[in-house]
Amino acid sequence: MRDYAEAIAGFNYQDAFAERVSGTLDAINACVECCSRHALPGRIALFWESRDGSSESWTFTQLDQLSARFANFLQEQGVQPGDRVAGLLPRTPELLVTILGTWRAGAVYQPLFTAFGPKAIEHRVQSSGARLVVTDGANRAKLDEVEGCPAVVTVAGAKGRGLVRGDFSFWAEVERRPADFAPVMRRGDDPFLMMFTSGTTGPAKPLLVPLKAIAAFAGYMRDAVDLRPEDAFWNLADPGWAYGLYYAVTGPLALGHPTTFYDGPFSIESTCRVINKYGITNLAGSPTAYRLLIAAGEAAAGPLRGKLRAVSSAGEPLNPEVIRWFANELGTTIHDHYGQTELGMVLCNHHALGHPVRMGAAGFASPGHRVVVVDDEAREQAPGQPGTLAIDMTQSPMCWFAGYHGTRTGAFVGDYYLTGDTAELNDDGSISFIGRADDVITTSGYRVGPFDVESALIEHPAVVETAVIGKPDPERTELIKAFVVLDPAQRASPELAEELRLHVRNRLAAHAYPREIEFVAELPKTPSGKVQRFILRNQEVARQRDAQG
Repeated sequence: MRDYAEAIAGFNYQDAFAERVSGTLDAINACVECCSRHALPGRIALFWESRDGSSESWTFTQLDQLSARFANFLQEQGVQPGDRVAGLLPRTPELLVTILGTWRAGAVYQPLFTAFGPKAIEHRVQSSGARLVVTDGANRAKLDEVEGCPAVVTVAGAKGRGLVRGDFSFWAEVERRPADFAPVMRRGDDPFLMMFTSGTTGPAKPLLVPLKAIAAFAGYMRDAVDLRPEDAFWNLADPGWAYGLYYAVTGPLALGHPTTFYDGPFSIESTCRVINKYGITNLAGSPTAYRLLIAAGEAAAGPLRGKLRAVSSAGEPLNPEVIRWFANELGTTIHDHYGQTELGMVLCNHHALGHPVRMGAAGFASPGHRVVVVDDEAREQAPGQPGTLAIDMTQSPMCWFAGYHGTRTGAFVGDYYLTGDTAELNDDGSISFIGRADDVITTSGYRVGPFDVESALIEHPAVVETAVIGKPDPERTELIKAFVVLDPAQRASPELAEELRLHVRNRLAAHAYPREIEFVAELPKTPSGKVQRFILRNQEVARQRDAQG
């Protein structure tokens, strides 16, 4: 294990970039970095598992040849370097062919999550100006409702199932093109991905990810995930979202390491099956998935005990109860990582770097980044003072974000990019996440982060999931309210609600316990699993308005 302080002190951007990619800032191609240069005989790029249990493995050589065929098809359709190609595809080999072929042609890949409805797809396709959409038979009908939908390429099922008149048939077009296409070299600042922010409080904003970000993605896989050549790796995240596309596709493939796709919904059975079938030793995912494993108890712990060497978590803060469960029940270490679609992962408890790990802290800045906490005037805060989490752009050479769709925005103040998240610097140099700025609760003059209250609630054996918000209150400004999903063996009651209130009060403080608790069947979440607290807040405001009106 390398020492964190030495890694930070000895970081040199030029050396790090050259170590992680074969191209240069003047000539680079993402397909070369993530496929072609690793196309050695028999070298596996993808282990694919279908929901019905059937499986396939695909080599870098196979994908390299198919990417050339798809790039030839794109070029014949008039797709030029820098054009967008959208993918509305599940986790299948065709998804990788589409991504790699798009990159080979010098074009920009745009993911469309398969759970999106037509309007969400329409907004993204129209905003990006996509020249083509690649989909499959199960999702094809959504595109009929997309106004101004571009040409469609469909991965049809048996006997052409799902193919619509006028569509291109994916395999028919790919197989009749030559397996020879010279990769189009681009500059490091040129885009290779077009992402969209989650849009939980407004329309999703387009974001161009430059090719130089590949070096940062590879660094995260090495330093934070500690992906080793002997590891079998699986990232549970869907490539329709940033964490999956950055770190289930780009990151591992850039290291020449096989990735794993499971083409099916999350379940305890499928997760245990895939981990055991492929001998997964290095796992990444979201706290939502991990909390479901915990809720399954021995049904999950039994099959997984002793199997995982390292586990990484991103998307929501990692509750201490989850950390303890993985250590006590599975005998493995799970580390929390923080990032954004706009930044990639920048704040981590690194598996491969030696530094203190504080329970509940998001970690330390990734090498090549300087992460700080600032006040409302963008002044850096001392330890113990909450403020806005920010990136010092003057001392973060590995940070690739320049603004939405290439434009600097109000998120930049002076030398800092403001994440919009509230955090606190600790004495050891680590940073603890408090919450989104609009999630922090002001009650009776105190500022309370929902994460601390949620973590205390989850420690109670009756609680599976919870979300905490500030409910408008004329006396306290806001009062703390918790929405709680109970274990199926538990029954909601006023007595249990009071027990939970006292449980939190005894663990935190007299001002930081939920004065109201509402038991619910489920919590509102984004398709990637993040809890949408703003929906719960809006719901409370509407209830109060209706009660007054």
